[in-house]
Amino acid sequence: MTSDLATTDSPVLAVARRAREAAAVLAPVPRSAKDAALLAVADALVARSAEITAANAEDVDRARAAGTAESVIDRLSLTDERIAAIAADVRSVVGLPDPVGEVVRGYTLPNGLDVRQVRVPLGVVGIIYEARPNVTVDAAALCLKSGNAVLLRGSASAYRSNTALVAVLRDAVEAAGLPADAVQLVPGESRESVQELMRARGYVDVLIPRGGASLIRTVVEGSTVPVIETGTGNCHVYVDARADLAMAVGILLNSKAQRVSVCNSAETLLVHQDVAEDFLPLALEALAAAGVTVHGDDAVLKAAEGTAATVVPATDEDWAAEYLSYDIAAAVVPSLDDAVAHIRRWSSGHTEAIVTASQAAARRFTQLVDSTTVAVNASTRFTDGGEFGFGAEIGISTQKLHARGPMGLPELTSTKYIVTGDGHVRGEATPTVGS
Repeated sequence: MTSDLATTDSPVLAVARRAREAAAVLAPVPRSAKDAALLAVADALVARSAEITAANAEDVDRARAAGTAESVIDRLSLTDERIAAIAADVRSVVGLPDPVGEVVRGYTLPNGLDVRQVRVPLGVVGIIYEARPNVTVDAAALCLKSGNAVLLRGSASAYRSNTALVAVLRDAVEAAGLPADAVQLVPGESRESVQELMRARGYVDVLIPRGGASLIRTVVEGSTVPVIETGTGNCHVYVDARADLAMAVGILLNSKAQRVSVCNSAETLLVHQDVAEDFLPLALEALAAAGVTVHGDDAVLKAAEGTAATVVPATDEDWAAEYLSYDIAAAVVPSLDDAVAHIRRWSSGHTEAIVTASQAAARRFTQLVDSTTVAVNASTRFTDGGEFGFGAEIGISTQKLHARGPMGLPELTSTKYIVTGDGHVRGEATPTVGS
């Protein structure tokens, strides 16, 4: 199948064509060559850090002048320390197993045919993402390791940062002997370039959107290229009747306030009524000290009396909100099942946590909650490719097809069957459906 852009001179189609050629070269490359390229990338990022931060400073200045929220500017900003951490993530990818060629299953049929299902690269992967230039490097590293060419379309707000980063990546990849076109920035800062990428079916094998609900919805609904859907993070922390309250405060604070601008930060607190009287004053004081505003139900509003907490009445919009700010919704629930019902109604399906000393409660919660990740006595902030041991991640998928949860190297592969015989031919048989 060819794209409806095939007869145009679109710059987007031009990079997609080059990516397809690079993907064909990259697919059979051995792990040693890919790892060498990734080590070259990590070294180049550190060596050219000043060049990258200078370009990033221009993006940050423009964002501040435009009145961009500080939480977004935090995601946009690069420092020498953050670049060093990004380079360290690339080096961690080097140490991961190469999924390409892995035998998912293999067997010999009664007729002697050998059948193997093996992992192969997806081909050309397009990433559409918002103001997080670290995604540029994470995506490129994971795509290279898994044998894919990558087309990077970040937001206009990070265009200078991404241009500088991709220049560093391409130079390093080419110096290591791999095609520079395995890593390309999609040209243009307008929505038209995004729409063209979404229509490049036949040249781009899959698109992965990373960002807010509006971006994801636009790509999912408007793309003719297959999409792996990532999701927003309306994550919950539920404090059970048998929770260790000190532990619960620590997990709540880390889940909410350790970094508020990311999709795995908690946006809703649910508290079992049996511990609400003891737990809520502790939690509200701790949240107040962290600068968090609580959007609470009537029980939470009452518990806030006499505390230093900033608490406002919650609405249905609050239960559905992904704040990405120093805000959290909070409610008291009669039971674990009521907590689950609340989560099933309002959650985005990303990450939910339970704090409990009861194995039975933990087991029931993990069985009933239908999200990509369910944490027991642990922060929601652990839902992350790096924390899960994947190195970097390409995104967190909240769909149920192909990939779910943090997406590492195996999720950037498809499979094919290799059937080996010795002159085997298929004989006639009684026709059956599908034969």
